[in-house]
Amino acid sequence: MFISPPRNLLKVAVQRVGGFVIALGLVAGGALPSLAKDVLLQVGVVQRFGDEDRDQLTISGVGNDDLTFTAVNNQGERVTLQSKQGTIAIGRRAVPRKLAEVLVLGDHATFETAEDDALRWQAQGIAVEVTQPGRWQVWAKRDVYDSPLVRRWLLADLKKQGYQLPYLESVLLDSKPQAMVVINGQSYPADQLTITAAKNQIQVTEGEKKFVYGGWLQLQPNSYGNYTLVNHVPLETYLRGVVPHEIGPGAPPTAAKAQTIIARTYALQNRRRFAADGYELCATTHCQVYYGLSGTSPRADEAIRETAGQVLTYNNQLVDALYSSTAGGVTAKFSDVWNGEERPYLQAVIDSAQPIWNLSNQSLADEATFRKFINLKEGFNETGRKFLRWRYPSTLAELNQDLKKYLTNRRHPLADFTTIYDMKVTRRSPSGRILMLEVLTDKGVVELAKNEARSAFGPPRSTLFYLEPTYDANQRLQSVFFVGGGFGHGVGMSQFGSYKLSQLGWSAEQILAFYYPGTQIRQLNEQILGQTPRP
Repeated sequence: MFISPPRNLLKVAVQRVGGFVIALGLVAGGALPSLAKDVLLQVGVVQRFGDEDRDQLTISGVGNDDLTFTAVNNQGERVTLQSKQGTIAIGRRAVPRKLAEVLVLGDHATFETAEDDALRWQAQGIAVEVTQPGRWQVWAKRDVYDSPLVRRWLLADLKKQGYQLPYLESVLLDSKPQAMVVINGQSYPADQLTITAAKNQIQVTEGEKKFVYGGWLQLQPNSYGNYTLVNHVPLETYLRGVVPHEIGPGAPPTAAKAQTIIARTYALQNRRRFAADGYELCATTHCQVYYGLSGTSPRADEAIRETAGQVLTYNNQLVDALYSSTAGGVTAKFSDVWNGEERPYLQAVIDSAQPIWNLSNQSLADEATFRKFINLKEGFNETGRKFLRWRYPSTLAELNQDLKKYLTNRRHPLADFTTIYDMKVTRRSPSGRILMLEVLTDKGVVELAKNEARSAFGPPRSTLFYLEPTYDANQRLQSVFFVGGGFGHGVGMSQFGSYKLSQLGWSAEQILAFYYPGTQIRQLNEQILGQTPRP
């Protein structure tokens, strides 16, 4: 059971506009009085605290503000303390020797493909949950398959059906991490810990990193035997810690507005990502980069204020608001990068304000045509940006090392290969993204689909690349050059592309219509908010 915050914790002004209750946001240290639906987000800002016994966090009030720490131990005993500062440290607690075990059904680089995999298992009648112990994984649901016998029965049945990738992750435990809150030299066990501040600002120091968060904090157990520090924060306050770090504090005004609308939409549409761990979003590029109230910017604050409550919709539902740094001159469809249902508004679009390439008669699915396109550098919205085009080498030794690590982490049956013989792109999408990369090893062929082609090797910055292998006199592979463009998945808005469009005088509405055809900007309301988030 999670600890509820004090009733008066979030001091927000509320008014009614057109019969709709909205909040005027947290007002803390000059925080923005933004018009936004009073949606509280739960953001995991430190996700696997206690993974190392030396993990430690220092929690401080801002200015002269006192903090209230409410700790609950594993027996339900509660203690409440006030101090300007406290430390959260990790000890060890002995537990009766037991088997900690999960049945891993799938292992994926991204949430999107993991969720699609989860839906396929569910369609077969298997209860599942999506987790992120490192990579994204699909687990047989623990409270359904809750005994070693049941898990082994399910695994054996799957093997009989021909599934080779599911496996048991098992470890015998006789101790576990124990969070401790240390205040004025006194330690208190804290299996759950709530931290509040009178002015709703709390500083968290982890090593040399310091972030100030609005709202309140909660340390809670996660699915991996350690803890997550979760920031409970109103939506518009959250955006102050996202927009300047995603689009840049000096972004052109309408690009900043477009980013704000997309970031707001993304946060609301993706609140299911960490359901298995009891919170909603993370603070990294697996969700959106979030630095709390550290590094806010006037340009971003203005964009948040001027777009208050605005979200991007398709058929009056929140869109899957994906975006990336650099598309490489062409954006991608959803299915070019991930498995799952197509999103009609996520299309392959040449990222240029002028007609420089016609995809309808020059499809990038053709290898020769793709190479011609990837050699173009001028006329794109991203022209002049570092990652519009790139070329990175990798030796055979480096390729072997990368692939072995990737396959080992996935428990792949070919993880014991010795060397790579050859690599070949066998299928591309019309936007040029790799749909299948085949790697020939001494143990057999490894097929890398879509985004896995980028995850398996260090050099590629996207899946928009081709291979230039080099061979010795005996036609043995020596090295490979990855030649491509873009940074990230390339789906939806290109952030650097939006810079150019803004500089050309495009409005935020025009920018979003360009990258998300057929969508509409709407004011958030109960009907939109109440829609079931897409898988």
